[in-house]
Amino acid sequence: MSAWLLLALLAPVASDALPGLQLPDTLHQGDLVRARSQTEISVDGRHLQRGPDGEVVFGLGRDQRQLEVCVNVARQAVCAQLPVAARDWDIEKVSGLPQQTVTPDPATAARIAAEAARVAKARERNDQRIDYVGHWQQPAQGRISGVYGSQRIRNDVPGSPHYGLDIAAPTGTPVQAAAAGVVSLAEEGMVLSGHTILIDHGHGVSSVYIHLSRIDVSAGQRVQAGEVIGAIGSTGRASGPHLHWGLNWFDVKLDPRSVLGNED
Repeated sequence: MSAWLLLALLAPVASDALPGLQLPDTLHQGDLVRARSQTEISVDGRHLQRGPDGEVVFGLGRDQRQLEVCVNVARQAVCAQLPVAARDWDIEKVSGLPQQTVTPDPATAARIAAEAARVAKARERNDQRIDYVGHWQQPAQGRISGVYGSQRIRNDVPGSPHYGLDIAAPTGTPVQAAAAGVVSLAEEGMVLSGHTILIDHGHGVSSVYIHLSRIDVSAGQRVQAGEVIGAIGSTGRASGPHLHWGLNWFDVKLDPRSVLGNED
C-alpha cells in the first residue's frame, strides 16, 4: 500500500517509542510519506515543519533501508529506528539518445553541473504552504514508458537509476500541474532535461516536468492542480516525445506514483 494515505488511516506505528506520532503501517522505498505529529519531530536529522493540524511530510530514498525519527517528549528527544521496506527494481535499456548527453565533453559537463545546481537550489525551498496535502493527479495522458527506480542503460552505457515516471505521447500533448503550488523554476534548453518546470508544493515537496516542447508558466507563478503548464516534447536527453515527471522531498528523489489516487 502506498504511504500516501488519508490521515484517517494512519496508525500509531511504534507509539510506545514515539508518542504522539501517527505513521502509515509500512514505509516503502521511494515513497512520499505523510504523517501527523503532536509534537516537534525530526527525520534523519532534519527538523520537519508541522501544518495547522500537525501534518508532516518526508521522503524515503530509492535505496533507504531504515529511518531515524525523533520526537520531543517532555523537552527530551526520543528517537527510534524504523525499517523501510525494500522494493525490486527493473532494468531498462534506452537507445537513440544524443551521445553528447550520455558522455559529455568537459564544456558540456560543466554546463550540466551549473544547471543541476540551479535545480538543487530551487529544491531547497521550505515554504510553510501545505499544497502537498491537496489533490494530486497524473500530469499527462499517454503510455507509461519508464518507471521510477529502474536501472538505466543509456546507449549501451550503464548509468544512474531512473528517478521519475515517463509518459510517452505526441509532441504538443498538454502537461498539467500534478498538484497546486508555486513555480520555482521555468527554464528552456537545459542539456539533459531540455525545457524544464519545477513546482514547489511546500514543506520541501516539489515536482518536476522535463523534456517539454514549450513552457506556459513563469517562475513565481501560482498554479492549481490540473492547470496546463506546458506541452510534451523531446528536448534534452530524450529519444522521443515524452514527459518525465519527477517528485522530490528536498534532494531526495521519490516515486511520483506514491502520491496518486489519495488526497485529503
